[in-house]
Amino acid sequence: MQQPVVVVVAGGAPLRPDVAALVPGDARVLAADGGVAYALALGLRVEAVIGDFDSARPEDVEEAVGSGAHIEPHPEEKDATDLELTLDAGLELGAKRLVVLADDGGRLDHLLSALLLLASAKYADVRLDAQVGRALVHVIRGHRMFEGEPGELVSLLALAGPAEGVSTEGLRYPLADERLEAGSSRGVSNVFLDREARVSVARGVVLVVRPGAEDE
Repeated sequence: MQQPVVVVVAGGAPLRPDVAALVPGDARVLAADGGVAYALALGLRVEAVIGDFDSARPEDVEEAVGSGAHIEPHPEEKDATDLELTLDAGLELGAKRLVVLADDGGRLDHLLSALLLLASAKYADVRLDAQVGRALVHVIRGHRMFEGEPGELVSLLALAGPAEGVSTEGLRYPLADERLEAGSSRGVSNVFLDREARVSVARGVVLVVRPGAEDE
């Protein structure tokens, strides 16, 4: 039985040609505010549009509502970003996997908070992946296998404290039961040796970032 997947569309443009592979046909789709325009551009059927509606265009919201979406408005003065509210809505739908589609432009503080948010303990029981602009991002607790291209760049970053017992297979610069400190550049700019790699984390959270080729 497949695990329930919720796609959270937070804005941006479909820069990677393989973005469709991140969205299973049976996934439920939630849009965070202005992300509704991106979702419609991708041809996705939006189930709900969530946020304070400071960036969503009325015509996009109207189109989504016309296709069956409901609106979940929040005040502009709130204690969470639209992305966090929408991720939480995904949890309420029973998601076992969350996929975030977002851009990497705009405000730096929004980008940093979004990446840190992915490591939040409240999403610990959910498999979480994201496309952020050209980059693919994976949150690792435990272990994961990845398919990539030989020579593809990949960086491992510890979040929310040190990550211990970090081991890799299939990367040019292997890690063997090592400790990655939060804020360290130790795991930056590794490389896929083959089409498959494995990352294991005994304790803590590691963000795997695959920046993508400039000509994609």
